[in-house]
Amino acid sequence: MSRWLNVIFCLSVLILLSDTSVNGATADANDHLEKGKKLLATGQLADALSQFHAAIEVDPTNYVAYFRRAAVYLGMGKLKAALPDLSKVIELKPDFTAARIQRGNLLLKQGDFSEAKIDFENVVKSDATNSEARNQLDLCEKLSQTVKDADNSYAKEDYSKTIELLSPVIEHCPWAIQIRELRADSYLKSGDLSKAVNDLKATAKLIPDNTQAFLKISQLLYSMGDADDSLTNIRECLKLDADHKACHTHYTKVKKLAKQLESIREAISQSNWNECLEKANQILKLSSDSASQAFVHRAHSTLCTCMSRGKSPVKETIDKCTYVLDTYGPDAEMFVSRAEAYILNEQYESALADYQRAQETEDSNRIHEGIKRVQKLIKQLKKRDYYKILNVRRTANKAEIMRAYRKLAIKWHPDKYEGDDKKRAEKMFIDIAAAKEVLTDAEKRAKFDAGEDPLDAEEQAQQHNPFHGFNPFGAGSNQGFTFRFHFN
Repeated sequence: MSRWLNVIFCLSVLILLSDTSVNGATADANDHLEKGKKLLATGQLADALSQFHAAIEVDPTNYVAYFRRAAVYLGMGKLKAALPDLSKVIELKPDFTAARIQRGNLLLKQGDFSEAKIDFENVVKSDATNSEARNQLDLCEKLSQTVKDADNSYAKEDYSKTIELLSPVIEHCPWAIQIRELRADSYLKSGDLSKAVNDLKATAKLIPDNTQAFLKISQLLYSMGDADDSLTNIRECLKLDADHKACHTHYTKVKKLAKQLESIREAISQSNWNECLEKANQILKLSSDSASQAFVHRAHSTLCTCMSRGKSPVKETIDKCTYVLDTYGPDAEMFVSRAEAYILNEQYESALADYQRAQETEDSNRIHEGIKRVQKLIKQLKKRDYYKILNVRRTANKAEIMRAYRKLAIKWHPDKYEGDDKKRAEKMFIDIAAAKEVLTDAEKRAKFDAGEDPLDAEEQAQQHNPFHGFNPFGAGSNQGFTFRFHFN
């Protein structure tokens, strides 16, 4: 749109600004026109506009002043102000072809085909060789017929065809409010809410004080789950009319939701999982109407993610994530969150399946790393499981681990063991001590949770050996390792 305005503006300047004075104008009017011309030439539109205002006040019959002022209005993007000036020019000088063509172009841009045709037809009648007027007249007739075809398609509920027909028309008629509204409604009925919003945003700018457009845009964005943009648009409605009842009611609702969502984002960034869960549950309470189902979806998804990261009770986490996936369909984040809960519940095969499903929709490093980690955990099942040795959950804290260690250490200490199988007691005591060593050391525990055994010397050597898996000599001897445990 701005490019087209600049073209019109430049044409206007070229047509008339070469004149230093205007025949028939008063000296004062010519003085203002001359000053306005110089200001216009340097791009000082506001100051030039003031000079053309003054010229018209001095001589209201001066068609050149109106034309130049129209040119400035166009340069400033003020279509509605330019049209009356161009009409005044034609009233004062009916044979002024340039003014008729420009007014016809503006009428065409706003989709007023019948009025635009009148201007182009008048030019063609007076000058049959005027190719611009002929081309624009042909374009008017073509676009007018296309809009009629689109109306017929809309009446037949063929909304995709309606959109197909109207889209090229809107390229030629960017200010055609009714045509944009028809396409917006077609997008709505086709389920493409984001494109409907784009068209409605354009109409909101074209119609002064268009509170209804801003309300509708905000309501659509709300139904799409975009609280921030919805809030921005409903505020525009209230700027135009602070007492607008419907806008104020919607504003109150959206503002509360936007605040809760911001709190959730902050809680997640600070790993405050309890706060995250609290705010997500509040959103579920606020989102009771049918239009807010997108927020209900987001709230349930947030609960799944924050329950998983916050190590909430495993079964509840799995149930919540399963509910989200069953209700709203595949989602990589939900699969990952449920996979992590499965890991805590030692359901490694289920965790692997979820990570693989996540990979179908998100092929990222975190998914690849998750798959590798679960595969290591599955292999780890064949080795010592330090959590099982101490009989604690994977979510156990250090105090719980130490209590379990002390209890089992007393039971299996070789000097205090009352059973007959001393060798078994010795082995159990060593395993218990190893489990305590790993699970009370943050770094070692992290390695174990990632599928590595930090006390398995062979495995650790492989992790740090760049030549692991490569034997240039074909075969080699088995190397034994000696372990030494320190019990505190």
